[in-house]
Amino acid sequence: MLLRIEDHDRQRSRPEFDAALLEDLDWLGFVPDGGPVRQSDIDAQRAYAEACERLSLDALVYGCDCTRSTFAAWARASGRAWSGPGCPGRCRKRRLEGPVLRAVLGEGSEPWMDAAVGPCQGAVAADGDLPIRDRYGNWTYGFCVVVDDLRQEIDLVVRGADLLEATGTQIRLARVLGRGTPPTFLHHPLVHRPDGSKLSKSAGDTGVRELRAAGVSAAEVIDRAAAVTGFATWAGAAR
Repeated sequence: MLLRIEDHDRQRSRPEFDAALLEDLDWLGFVPDGGPVRQSDIDAQRAYAEACERLSLDALVYGCDCTRSTFAAWARASGRAWSGPGCPGRCRKRRLEGPVLRAVLGEGSEPWMDAAVGPCQGAVAADGDLPIRDRYGNWTYGFCVVVDDLRQEIDLVVRGADLLEATGTQIRLARVLGRGTPPTFLHHPLVHRPDGSKLSKSAGDTGVRELRAAGVSAAEVIDRAAAVTGFATWAGAAR
């Protein structure tokens, strides 16, 4: 198990968030075999730049000046959201340098067998060509994790079900970058509020730190998380 701190977003990442994450994991008793490694590290940044250059040499990267409002305006005019390769501004044909960089991965979909969900299939360009660098100069999550998984030889990716739809794009990107066999993916259920909405620290939802301060043990925190996501039942069936 490799502990990777995904701090690719330099505007939102903070040293105190990093420290709190490590402290919580230690308290819960989760000890990694390697790491932590960070996406902000010099070696990681060099790897992202090299991967971008590889795509560029194959004419698979273009600059884009589309914003969320560009996509929203296109949707209002067209009566549907943008889907499929490209972008509403036809930026690839305009030969822009940025500020956003997008990767051309083609169309269609990619299948995979999810270790928790079962047979899955995800569109490669559901919302347009994949952004690999944002307008602030940050490499994006969808790009960084694929490059990291390849260079760090990750063979099992365990993450939340909210990232299920991104998997097809990431499998295709990994193949374009030279990965023959994708990692095994396991998308686990999320912990939700009673009304079904997503938990959010900004909305004051309880986190590990608050439970710890209230005297809840690490074992109980883990048991609660397994119970509310259904993983306790899933794990029992697996055994």
